[in-house]
Amino acid sequence: MHIGDHAANTPDKLALVVPGSGYTQTFAELNQAANRLSHLLRSVGLQPGDHVALCMENHDRYLEVLWGCHFAGVIYTATSSRLTSAELTYILNDCDAKAFITSHYKAEQAAEILLGTPGVSLRLMLDGSIPGYEGYEEAVSQQSSEALPNRIAGTDMLYSSGTTGMPKGISKPFENLPLDGSPIAISSAMEKLFGVTQDSVYLSPAPMYHAAPLRWTMGAQSIGCTAVVMAQFDPQQFLAAVEDNQVTHTQVVPTMFVRLLKTDIAVRSKYEVSSLQAVIHAAAPCPIPVKKQMIEWFGPIIHEYYAGTEGNGFVYCDSTMWLAHEGTVGVGIGCTLHICGEDGQDLPHFESGTIFFEGGATFEYHNDAEKTKNSRHPKGWSTLGDVGYLDDDLFLYLTDRKAYMIISGGVNIYPQEAENALVTHPKIIDVAVFGVPNEDFGEEVKAVVQPVTMPGTPEEAKALEIELIAYCRSQLADIKCPRSVDFRLELPRHPTGKLYKRLLKDEYWKDAGRSI
Repeated sequence: MHIGDHAANTPDKLALVVPGSGYTQTFAELNQAANRLSHLLRSVGLQPGDHVALCMENHDRYLEVLWGCHFAGVIYTATSSRLTSAELTYILNDCDAKAFITSHYKAEQAAEILLGTPGVSLRLMLDGSIPGYEGYEEAVSQQSSEALPNRIAGTDMLYSSGTTGMPKGISKPFENLPLDGSPIAISSAMEKLFGVTQDSVYLSPAPMYHAAPLRWTMGAQSIGCTAVVMAQFDPQQFLAAVEDNQVTHTQVVPTMFVRLLKTDIAVRSKYEVSSLQAVIHAAAPCPIPVKKQMIEWFGPIIHEYYAGTEGNGFVYCDSTMWLAHEGTVGVGIGCTLHICGEDGQDLPHFESGTIFFEGGATFEYHNDAEKTKNSRHPKGWSTLGDVGYLDDDLFLYLTDRKAYMIISGGVNIYPQEAENALVTHPKIIDVAVFGVPNEDFGEEVKAVVQPVTMPGTPEEAKALEIELIAYCRSQLADIKCPRSVDFRLELPRHPTGKLYKRLLKDEYWKDAGRSI
């Protein structure tokens, strides 16, 4: 089903609630708005399979734009609202966008990219307009609210975060399927694994341009749920949204767990969260103590999955499975997992190597044959570039990104372990661990942390550094722990929770005359 079916059956039911602004949309209103945009796109010549790009904050009308593109049968590329103008220009040109939709919040950048994106023929801006852009509200108001005839289902083509070089589009063959009978892909898993029904209420606290929030929120609405979409994550506002809207399902990332747990207990206890039936997390490994505390707080309703925007595999576990295999991200669902060494051969259980998926969906990196080739095993399996191992029950454990492995004195060190240990320290909010130059060993382990309170003097900083190193060494072998710690007011982290570790690492390597 899609939102048009629910508009016909339950037209007055809320499809969208935005707690910050108070904006709401019924299924009838959402469906009509999406139909209008689909007519507008078709009226300027866009056909199924053409590309539309959008760049805006978690706007009240974000979902109607996505559904309008979906109804028009186009390939829609939602881009990060934090991109540089060069990155945004690159994506619009790389995906061959014929239309671009943004908001007045991004007006300055929208003006900057005008001359560099000559292939864009339709430019729309919400909340006002600037030269070169039509006002979105006026443009769609002139269109019919009825459905286009013979509709083809659109699809997304999203881009990687671009932590090393320009982002890369993740593309799949456009299937040209009729809209009716082509459900949002994730909706089946939402129903079968997590018990989502049309009576559920789904809370999304993350940026809508990221793969999981975009696909899962559309999936929830296609099932008939009310979607509650936060402008941005705040722990207290998250808890308030759960209570106020009787939220049953939500998806978060581990950094949100950390921030929730570090919220004052007196504040946390004010909110009722018993309506929650499933709290799903993904995107990064979750430290074992953090997950244990969340299960103790919310109950055994914590679910985890490991997957990528590429859609080439899906690994899953519920709380019971996790408690029996602490630290796991789950078992393969609909795919077979392989852990391979540098020679491409399968490694024994408990030995770390590159994770490959067999039997998952195929994908390509748009206009990048070399990156596509590098993601493939000789047997046709594919990888996201992560490192991990399997236990004897075939549960997968993530070690780290291969790109972040530290080689110190010939020993391979995966910094995720130290990060997971340090982030549980009560004086720490966020942490990044990576390798920095060392003349004797090649690299040494460095930690950069965001403390709860910044040290006021060099003496206080040194004392905290010594405390943190000792804390890490109480849990891990010395070689895995940082030899030094630096402090920052904030770490460069993507709003979805992904850490831009490369930006930090580059600072420490720029004067070394080498990068490894």
